[in-house]
Amino acid sequence: MGFFSALFGNTDNNRLTEAIKDGAFLVDVRTPAEFAEGSVKGAVNIPLDKIPTELSKFKGKENIVVFCRSGNRSGQAKSILEQNGFHNVINGGTWQNVNQLVNE
Repeated sequence: MGFFSALFGNTDNNRLTEAIKDGAFLVDVRTPAEFAEGSVKGAVNIPLDKIPTELSKFKGKENIVVFCRSGNRSGQAKSILEQNGFHNVINGGTWQNVNQLVNE
């Protein structure tokens, strides 16, 4: 396992790719300023610190993919969502990783 995988969790690109193909709810958890600089087509911006107050936006979503700049904030977002009863959450890692898979 690589250093970043050990630190931020391993991104399962096969599961991630399937979720994206199936129309997953794509959530960029970076700040609005970071999001404005570029993100994944079709993604919504719900910053990490807003997730606890925005849980209603996740209800009814079959698959949720969270991502950020490094994979750290998305790992935290995944934990918050799981603690609130969402078990269909995938940490996509970096927004560039998710963007590459969306554009394949």
